[in-house]
Amino acid sequence: MSLNKEVTQTTSLTEEQIAGYVIDATKEVFSTMVMMEVVDDFPLKEPVSRFKCSITGMVGFAGTYSGVISIHCPVPLALKVTSNMLGVDCDEINDDLNDAIGEIANMLGGSVKQVLSKGGLDVKLSIPTVISGEDYTVNSLSDNDCVVVPFSFEEHTLLVGLTLKKED
Repeated sequence: MSLNKEVTQTTSLTEEQIAGYVIDATKEVFSTMVMMEVVDDFPLKEPVSRFKCSITGMVGFAGTYSGVISIHCPVPLALKVTSNMLGVDCDEINDDLNDAIGEIANMLGGSVKQVLSKGGLDVKLSIPTVISGEDYTVNSLSDNDCVVVPFSFEEHTLLVGLTLKKED
């Protein structure tokens, strides 16, 4: 399968292109799988790398593009997301919560993968990784094409980040 023509015309994606992929994927996943309408607030006003009482799900890309997509969600919102997604009340950090956030990261990765290539055969996704804690830091050690998009739902804010590098 070949790459999407828009993507292959440049080796570097613009911040707006990457943000568009993230925004479209996130709204679609939340609307169809979580029954929540999230609102994007791009661009991010200040960089965020430190999270408190949060959960982060990440999926890596390998192939024509390498990188990672991540979702950073405060625990109260993650509990609501998990409850909506599974159709059962989730009121604590447990395997269901980890699985739901990991699966959302996986679906976001799958959506972006389909945009980057026709059929997605030239980009592979890793198994989701989920971390949570009272206070932790997530840093990208990359200068690749990267964007973080804030989204809001009710009084909560979640972040979805995408870091990509086109491989030669």
